[in-house]
Amino acid sequence: MLNINRLFLFSFLFFGLLGTLSAQKNKQLFPQIPGMVSYTYRQSFAKDVAATLDTLKILGITDIEFSNLFGRKAADIRALLDERGQKCSSFGVSYADAQNKTAEVAQNAKTLGASFVRVAWIMQKPPFTIEDAQKAVENFNKIGKQLKDEFGLTFCYHNHGYEYAKYENGTLMDYIIQNTNPNYVSFELDILWAFFPGQNPADWLKKYPKRYKLMHLKDLRKGIIGNDSGGTAVENDVALGTGQINISEILKAAKKSSVEHFYIEDESPSYGKQVPQTMAYLKNLKK
Repeated sequence: MLNINRLFLFSFLFFGLLGTLSAQKNKQLFPQIPGMVSYTYRQSFAKDVAATLDTLKILGITDIEFSNLFGRKAADIRALLDERGQKCSSFGVSYADAQNKTAEVAQNAKTLGASFVRVAWIMQKPPFTIEDAQKAVENFNKIGKQLKDEFGLTFCYHNHGYEYAKYENGTLMDYIIQNTNPNYVSFELDILWAFFPGQNPADWLKKYPKRYKLMHLKDLRKGIIGNDSGGTAVENDVALGTGQINISEILKAAKKSSVEHFYIEDESPSYGKQVPQTMAYLKNLKK
């Protein structure tokens, strides 16, 4: 009887473990619905904001990063969002506006309901230098402090590739991250624009796990060789999982970081076909 009980206990534990492992294996890596960068639907938004929001709602997308007001007032867009149960979590603006119209930018962000203000391009002319990085650090700290102290907003800088030029024992991007005040400056990781100049986006999340708050999800067409120019043809944006970037590795690193919002960005003219493919890919990713 003792041996039978031991056999039963062993079988119970063994098959229980198999069941647990099977459940973990089949668990989704990215169970949430991603957000969307308005730039993906820029042509559609320019024609009809309401209809474009309806399209996104049909896809199940409720979280949007607006990088343009498309000729509308922030209050008008907010009303359209509220009607559809959608939200704007991040508001993207130009470097010049962030510096020279900080209060106006902040008011628009607050009206939209955003928690973040994002800048995505700071290079005046190539190449991007240490002097440019030093000036950016000074400006970012100033902008970020005003946005946080006066408006309760978080400033984020979005990488674009040229910041990964080598500097001392790292890169100019390292310099920017290490010299900006974490109380006032955070970052949005665009995974294509980290990968394009030869970086592994997952490594940056591991290196600076507390600094990244936002992420752009996108993929680079196979066979394309990158550089640090900050530019490639929009047709080189492809649906997630069909390009060169290891999306699964990045998302696993992101889950251990401080990233709060994940946005699809697809600059390609084929976005109408590719966005649903991207969403299906994310839904089917397993841990």
